[in-house]
Amino acid sequence: MRSTARDGWRQDHPWAPVYAFTANRPWLIRPVARLAFHTDFGLLHERIEAIGTWQEGTAVLDVPCGGGVALRGVRPGQGLRYVAADIAPTMLSRARHAAGDAGVSDQVETCEADVSELPFVDGEFDVCLSFTGLHCFPGPRAAVEEIARVLRPGGTLLLSWLCADGQLVQRAALALGRRMGTAGQSASTAQVCGWLDDVGFTDVRLTPSGAFAYVTATRS
Repeated sequence: MRSTARDGWRQDHPWAPVYAFTANRPWLIRPVARLAFHTDFGLLHERIEAIGTWQEGTAVLDVPCGGGVALRGVRPGQGLRYVAADIAPTMLSRARHAAGDAGVSDQVETCEADVSELPFVDGEFDVCLSFTGLHCFPGPRAAVEEIARVLRPGGTLLLSWLCADGQLVQRAALALGRRMGTAGQSASTAQVCGWLDDVGFTDVRLTPSGAFAYVTATRS
């Protein structure tokens, strides 16, 4: 049976620690991402930094959390309920270490979960983060539908992914990712915006940036 990107990430793909190391170092990842993907990784870091402004009691789902890149935005004593979910046990271990290093372990719980079948009740979360993950999922539409299910009405989705709009840099990045076993089918910006509309998201704000795209949307 042919291995999928999901299988690779579940088994701790060699790229996983490399991404976690570089993504947490803006001085390193930003020039690399600009050169390799024609994208501004500052857009990701801005969204991560905004986490520190959220109110006490906010319920956050981060899926896939990877090695806990977004945890750098959580402030000690902020009082979030932050669920870091991933399909890979090793990623969850890294996320726990990241939470400890940031002094926010008391706000963070980890959960081994497949994004296509999340073990949470409807409307459980106020915010869902899904950074640089959609292109890794075998069923990106199913992932969007599950994320919509677990977000409360009025909840916020923050999403980024390596998109399939047909640009040369996107085609090259996806081809390399598939060869490495880190990328699946992905989706175009039009597809993702259409899926968000289908499952009841409004105020969809799309920011294309080279090979990647960023979306902020509100669950109706």
